[in-house]
Amino acid sequence: MLDEAKRAIVERASREDVNGWHHLKLEGAPYEIGLQHGYLMAGEMKEALKVYEYMTLQTFGMPYSFFVDAAVRMHKDKIPSWQMEELQGMAEGFTAGGTPITADELIGWNAWMELTDYWWPLVADRYANNPPKMGPKGSHCSGFVATGSYTKDGRPVIAHESFDDFWAGQNFNVISEIAPDEGHRFIMQTVVGYLASMMDFYVTDAGIAITETTIAGFRGYDEDGVPEYVRARDAAQHATSIDEFVDLIEKGNNGGYANIWFVADAKTGEVARYEQGLQFQQLVRTTDGFLFGCNAVDDPRIRNLECVDNGYNDPRQQTGARRLRFKQLIPSLRGEMDAERAKLVLADTFDPYLGYDCPSSRDICAHYDADPQYFADDRTAVWNIPFYPAGSVDGKCAEAADIDVVSMWGRFGRADGVPFDAEGFLSAHPQWDWQRGYLKSRPHQPWTHF
Repeated sequence: MLDEAKRAIVERASREDVNGWHHLKLEGAPYEIGLQHGYLMAGEMKEALKVYEYMTLQTFGMPYSFFVDAAVRMHKDKIPSWQMEELQGMAEGFTAGGTPITADELIGWNAWMELTDYWWPLVADRYANNPPKMGPKGSHCSGFVATGSYTKDGRPVIAHESFDDFWAGQNFNVISEIAPDEGHRFIMQTVVGYLASMMDFYVTDAGIAITETTIAGFRGYDEDGVPEYVRARDAAQHATSIDEFVDLIEKGNNGGYANIWFVADAKTGEVARYEQGLQFQQLVRTTDGFLFGCNAVDDPRIRNLECVDNGYNDPRQQTGARRLRFKQLIPSLRGEMDAERAKLVLADTFDPYLGYDCPSSRDICAHYDADPQYFADDRTAVWNIPFYPAGSVDGKCAEAADIDVVSMWGRFGRADGVPFDAEGFLSAHPQWDWQRGYLKSRPHQPWTHF
């Protein structure tokens, strides 16, 4: 229960459920923003924790609490006070709403992706007599930015869709508008209980829009560095330019959740790609062109020295195929790109290896769950398992007119709108029935403007 003072804080916020999304409007000091988020989303936090606690053990053989303890040990002293205040407010809000949780436990929740995908593969042999053979992780999305002669009005367009295991991606359905006392007002797609977007998609009142695709096959993690979720939230809330974004996202870089970042500046018309390895980084920027992300990094130093096989040149692999398809598709739309065309790009299911349209792992809008994987036999590559319940779980985009007013488009579910029927999938592929009760259906949803 909330006391009178806390209830007054929560009443300044709002929640609306629309087309599969939980749309939050939050404002105030960090503690107040956290309290509002926690109280309004307590039920969703309880359900998400149940799923992650079960799936963490099933997927890694280690309990969820193991990663929470590791996160607190490595990250707590790296989190700035204002973000800790927001986490404390979240913890109190969730608890008052019926989901008891501590700020320390929320550190583990925010750190889960970077610890399981980046830290754990490097340390697993310390905890197992027969350590798992960890293949390359971190293939989580398709995205692009375009500007100048490539767009309808000559100004930036940015778009992104998340890929993940469906049991995780079913939680990526929060649109959070935050008006902080300090820093820029912004809107982001996120997950219940998160400080940062993590997907990532942000639009800010500095005229900046931000997204990323992860670097597939990346290996490297600095336990003494600053976690990505801390840096990403700081950069989104405080950057006023591409240069400021790069400075803030790089400050204390620990290699966690290593990304190919895309930034659009609606004030100047410039767009940029920042490939962020742990040892090497590369910034490319333009006022007339397009830049895309398919999880395969362009910088040869990062690709060869910091990654294992990421399919860069192999159209049988999902990274190489999407790299090829982006190079085919976006130039064909030169001069036409806007939010509506961006939605069509995200929904594209043309398989460039097979040469025709079909749902597969090699599409910009990935359908791993429909792919028998006849052609990808490298078991060390990302998700090369037949009928893997993963792929596109959303779509987001914004054109310059949206960025100007801090708004965005979002579709929850696959970016092409094709529904996922969990029970039908498990019946057809009973090898995955250990996910029954934790894997949820996602119906067709329309695009929604926030």
